[in-house]
Formats: sequence, structure tokens, C-alpha cells
Amino acid sequence: MKILMIANFVSFPWEKGNSRFIYLLSTIDHARHDVELITTSFRHSIKQKRHIKQNNAKNLEYKVTLLDEPGYSKNVCPERFYSHYMLSKNLKKHLNNKTDKPDIIYCAVPSLDFAYEAAKYARKNHIRFIIDVQDLWPEAFQMVFNPPFIGNFFYAPFRRKADYIYSSADEIIAVSETYAKRALSVNKKTHKINSIFLGTELKQFDAYSKNKNPKVKNQIKIAYIGTLGHSYDLKSIIDALEFLDNKNIKFIVMGDGPLRKELEAYAKNKSINCEFKGKLDYSEMVGELCSCDIAVNPIMHGAAASIINKVGDYAAAGLPVINTQECSEYRELIKRYNAGLNCKNGDIKGIAEAIERLAKDAKLRWHLGNNNRRLAEEKFDRAKTYPAILDIIYGENKK
Repeated sequence: MKILMIANFVSFPWEKGNSRFIYLLSTIDHARHDVELITTSFRHSIKQKRHIKQNNAKNLEYKVTLLDEPGYSKNVCPERFYSHYMLSKNLKKHLNNKTDKPDIIYCAVPSLDFAYEAAKYARKNHIRFIIDVQDLWPEAFQMVFNPPFIGNFFYAPFRRKADYIYSSADEIIAVSETYAKRALSVNKKTHKINSIFLGTELKQFDAYSKNKNPKVKNQIKIAYIGTLGHSYDLKSIIDALEFLDNKNIKFIVMGDGPLRKELEAYAKNKSINCEFKGKLDYSEMVGELCSCDIAVNPIMHGAAASIINKVGDYAAAGLPVINTQECSEYRELIKRYNAGLNCKNGDIKGIAEAIERLAKDAKLRWHLGNNNRRLAEEKFDRAKTYPAILDIIYGENKK
């Protein structure tokens, strides 16, 4: 069977990251299936062009096609829309020149332009089309840039494109039930919700965790991992720490993004105990995360995010979570597993009280953290959850 995977936000094994799609590619039975990955020459995470060296490519069991993309400097900017448009044109050209049509297309959504061309090609050639919804566009963009009075009009073409992709899918997989329901709302081909969290490879995570840093006596470390961008409300955490004024509580920020300099200046101005470590290799990040005592998941009001990467890593590390995310799906997980404390979005005093409560009570931290680890083992371990994705990919063609 010929399987074509189309995804423009991936991290190869030699790049920083923990990619869902690269992991899936490593678990496909390559002896029975001919697999190609089509992705971009531009690395979104570091905003640079990528090149695959011959010695790296030799270690891959699948074919890789890198399509040219102009690139962009910021997550939300006009040049990003142009870059994705040009990438989609190159995908269209590549697909139309194919002489060996695939049996299955497994396509990440977003980006919309990229997935839109894949959907059109699949429809035209009667190819089984499976989508994997990673984020909701244009909803995520609209939260950051929403012109008064014309916002809905401005994003209408993007919404129509998303609806076309969702409605074209023969099977819908998503990183959360929230995203799956959005795609299913316009799809008449399937009614099944395949919600499979991003998760992590727990066995590998645990191996990396052995490199954790030793704890400093009487110090409580609070961890944040992820993008330093407009969707994440790190200022509320910084404000809560200023409110507490406890120098024995240290805020460890792992990640990079457009707001890094602004947030560093903000934390310095508030005189809190804070360290920005930048974007780390996944193994290094795990070691640092597992040396912390508490994790925070601060999401901006109205964000489209649901079950995101960081919460799976927090669970794997067995840390209690202080959560301000409004997404009911994750808040219910925290409540059901008793894995942390849900706070009202933007409530500085409430966040500060949650931090203080956990900082003072080691027994509570241990109890909630153990529950979060159980959540990881049941819902976020790729070895247990991703075989369901392979079953969907193979379908009736599984030999």
C-alpha cells in the first residue's frame, strides 16, 4: 500500500522537537507499505530553511520530499500567509506530476493552504483522505488579530477553506475531542470521533528524566514549556509571583517565541526569581522539567487551544498543574484525575493562592502529581494510544 503523509510542521529526529508525524512514520510497517513524507524546506520553530544531509536521510525508512517555501519571520504576519500559499502551489505541482498515485493520504491540518491542495487532489483522484487536526484555523489567528467590525468578513475565506478540508475527509483524527467535533460539524462521510492526544513516548521520556538536575533545598521550581507568544498568558504567572513576593519560588521558562524579550523585561521589572532557558532539545527539556515541582498552563482568554503538547509533558513528569485554560475538555481532565488546580483565567490573586497552596504542601504536590502521571500513562503514552491511528491508516487494506 502506498501511503502519502503531508505535514508542514514536523521535527526530524536530528531536530529539536517531539513530532507526532515523525513518530508515526517510525512505527509504520515499512516492509509492507511504501511511504513518502511531503513537508516544507522551512522550519517554523526556528524560522530558518532546513536541509536534510545525506547521512541523515540514509537512516530514514521512508522517502522525504522537501518543497520550497519562502518562509516568514513571525507567527502572525502577512508574509506567513504568502509563504503558505506558495508552499501550497508547490504541493499542487508536485502532486499533479506524480505518476504513482497513493492509496491513502494522511494529512495534517493546518496549514489550510497545504491541506486544501491535498484535499482537492484526493477528491479528484478518489484517494482515501485522512486528516489529523492539530489546531483550529482561522480561529487561532482570529484571537491574535481580529479587526473590529470586519473580523468575521476577513476570515470568511479561511473558514470556507477549512470547511472544505474537513468535509473532504474520509476519516477525522484530532488531538482533542474539541477539534474533532469542529471538523465533524461539516463532514457527512463519518460520524466517529477519533480524539488521540499528541502525547509523548513515555518510555523515552522516562529515560530522559534520569538526567534531571538536583533539587535546591527549600526552593520550589515552577515550570512552563512552550511558545512565548500571544496565546499564552505568562504575565499572569509573573504577576502572581510578584504578588507572593517569595524568592524561594523560582519560575523556569523553557521555550522561545516573538514575546520572549518583552516577557524577560517584564519579569525583570517585577523582580521575581525567574530564568528563561530558551528552546531546549527535547531530552534536555525533560530533564529540566522533571527537576521542577509545579507546572503552569496559562492560556489567554478566548484561545482556541485544547489539549496541547505541554500538558502531556507535564503529565509525564508527574507534576501538579496550575491551569488557567478555559477549554472545558482540559479543565475536566484536571478535575476528573485530580491532577492539579483549575484557576479562573486572568485571576492574579487566585493563581497566587494556588501557587502558595502547592508550594507549602509537599503532600498535596505529590498526590496531584501522581494523579497527573496516571493521566499520562492512560491518555498520553504514544505506545498505547497511537496504534489506534495506525489501525485507521491501514483500514481494510491492513494485511
